[in-house]
Amino acid sequence: MSLVKVQVNVGKLNEFQEDVGKAVEVQGHSIAVFRLPNGRFKAVENRCPHKAGPLSEGIVSGEFVFCPLHDWKIGLKDGHVQAPDHGCVKTYEVVVEGEDVCIMI
Repeated sequence: MSLVKVQVNVGKLNEFQEDVGKAVEVQGHSIAVFRLPNGRFKAVENRCPHKAGPLSEGIVSGEFVFCPLHDWKIGLKDGHVQAPDHGCVKTYEVVVEGEDVCIMI
């Protein structure tokens, strides 16, 4: 059985600041979307695996976000928490079409 992904529009390019997360709701999921300085977008589950901190409010450094509650470092590329901490968050593919920013879910 193959799962079909659906593309969901979550905003316009100008609604996303570089290195600042934005929380969006998609089909009952809270997702943190990040616009990186290199022009790419990354999206992860908006919930740290440690104490459920809102990752959209975290500090972005390169392709990582630091949880605002306890400073856990999470990779925006793969969702993995960096050692010595452990865990992961779900990642989402982001597609930019013209001025539209979309999440594949």
